[in-house]
Amino acid sequence: MNETTVMSLRLAKELAKEIAAVARVEGATVSETIRAAIYRYIATRRTDENFKKLLRQRLEEDREVLEQLASEEARPKGN
Repeated sequence: MNETTVMSLRLAKELAKEIAAVARVEGATVSETIRAAIYRYIATRRTDENFKKLLRQRLEEDREVLEQLASEEARPKGN
C-alpha cells in the first residue's frame, strides 16, 4: 500500500476474538484480515443493484446541494 489512513473502530469483544482467531489461522495480521473483509464487502456493494440505485440517488442529492452552495443566489443578503 502506498498511502494509508489510520482508522479506529469499536467491535464487540466476541467479534474481535473471532477476527483474531481467523487471522491466526490464516497466518495474517488482524489488520490484513479486516482489510480483506472490507475489500470483499465493497466488491459486493459494487455489484448490488439496489445499492447502485441508492448511490445514484445520493449522488444526485449531493450534486443539487453543491450546486446550490456554489450559486450566488443561494447566499444570504448582507454576508
